[in-house]
Amino acid sequence: MNYLILIGAVLLGGVFVLYKKPNKLYTRLLLAFSGAYLLSVTVLHLLPEVYSHNEDEHRFHTLGILILIGILIQSILESFSKGAEHGHVHLHSNSNTFPWLLFTSLSLHAFTEGLPIHSANDNLLWAIVVHKIPIAIILTTFFLHSEFSKVKTFLFLFIFSLMSPLGYYLGETNNWIQQYHQEITALIIGVFLHISTIILFESSENHKFNLQKFSAILLGILLTIFTLH
Repeated sequence: MNYLILIGAVLLGGVFVLYKKPNKLYTRLLLAFSGAYLLSVTVLHLLPEVYSHNEDEHRFHTLGILILIGILIQSILESFSKGAEHGHVHLHSNSNTFPWLLFTSLSLHAFTEGLPIHSANDNLLWAIVVHKIPIAIILTTFFLHSEFSKVKTFLFLFIFSLMSPLGYYLGETNNWIQQYHQEITALIIGVFLHISTIILFESSENHKFNLQKFSAILLGILLTIFTLH
């Protein structure tokens, strides 16, 4: 069932663009909410879970380094995806050239997102689901504005939607991934920290306080606090 939820979140975002044409403001607010939710789950669940089973100070140091490496890895991926993971696609439109770097980067990112789901509670699953909807909206809008056909657009979205379930499946069944679960989760924590903080703390328009965005962020944090178990 969780696999279908992850796939459905991406496809739902694409359907929204075709039939509802969501307002940019609502998409930004949903993105802010998802970033706050993802950051809260990372800080309140993933970080304690990684460190709670270790008492070795050297081990703590190693996990910290892996978190920093995760941040760097995501920075590299974003140089290819142009920031699509946190709601920005800055590519030149060209209907004759499929953006393979964007596709590969986002697919790799989505795959790694799925790896820790099996060992986390449902909050991480829903944080990723909520995060994928605005990303799918933004990607679909970009592809259609770039004059890609609907068939090509939804083929991209469908393949993209399979990446997190694939990571989820391997994290659940692969012995090597399970053996190094804490190290892999530390890397993913770095990825999540990078994405969520950029979503939340990038400069607002004219550097003004945005009450709507702040409310969406606060809602994401409070929801995580009151539902985490």
